[in-house]
Amino acid sequence: MFATEPVDLQRDALTAAGVDQRHLYSDKASGARDDRAGLKACLDYMNAGDTLVVWKLDRLGRSLPHLLAIVTDLKERGIAFRSLTEQMDTTTPHGELLFSLFGALAQYERALTRERIMAGLAAAKRRGRQGGRPPTIAAEKMQLIVAALSNGASKASVSRTFSVPRSTLTDTLERIGWSAPVKDTP
Repeated sequence: MFATEPVDLQRDALTAAGVDQRHLYSDKASGARDDRAGLKACLDYMNAGDTLVVWKLDRLGRSLPHLLAIVTDLKERGIAFRSLTEQMDTTTPHGELLFSLFGALAQYERALTRERIMAGLAAAKRRGRQGGRPPTIAAEKMQLIVAALSNGASKASVSRTFSVPRSTLTDTLERIGWSAPVKDTP
């Protein structure tokens, strides 16, 4: 069980539903906070075959995406979920249907988020701004690195000389489309 303050009404309902007093978890902080020690302890305690019982859905998640993430994680871990107020129980066919709908909603939310991000990046690009992660290696340094590699230096020596991790160098060279010059054979 998981609840937030005030908990008297919630505790009574949960114990009446058969939840052991020793397994009641709560937080005094707002449900809108990410760092909820009681919720974390509750979720860490749960194992496959257990059932998480909450008094009401909004006591568990700070938002619909957060609630969906928690419920999806429970399903993946083989943990059933039950909300007393909404009468949702994933151990029943009706509850399993609702659980599946939650999964579909979560997938839909991820798709909408990705669509919004891609539209924002396209709009920024049309305005001459480039979105995404900034380059790890500065353009001037990259020009010097490419010149050194084109003159025959090894990637290992260039990594040491320019203090760039070899994996970062390799990834950046791949991203810009650089390939080693072909050596002429006599």
